Amino acid sequence: MKLIIAAIKPFKLEEVREALTTIGVRGMMVTEIKGFGAQSGHTEIYRGAEYAVNFVPKVKLEIVVADNLADEVIETIHRTAKTNKIGDGKIFVLDVAQAMRVRTGETNDDAL
Repeated sequence: MKLIIAAIKPFKLEEVREALTTIGVRGMMVTEIKGFGAQSGHTEIYRGAEYAVNFVPKVKLEIVVADNLADEVIETIHRTAKTNKIGDGKIFVLDVAQAMRVRTGETNDDAL
């Protein structure tokens, strides 16, 4: 099993969710986050004063999938979340040693 963590632009969330559902992803966790990367934030003007915004809003997706689905999930997120602009996000992939569905006690792939 793989844990796929993706940080994407918030307005892309629904489009990414629909695309992942289409390829068979049955669930995901979503968290609103703030962060910065290569762009190191930006400046904005509020009531005539310029100020620095050091953290940009993002959405973090956490998805656990069977090994055979991981590459397709990664490619789907990449294709769907991409805007070709700085700040499109990042995707990380980690191995998952064990998973359990709390309600039934099913483990590993059966728990997904």
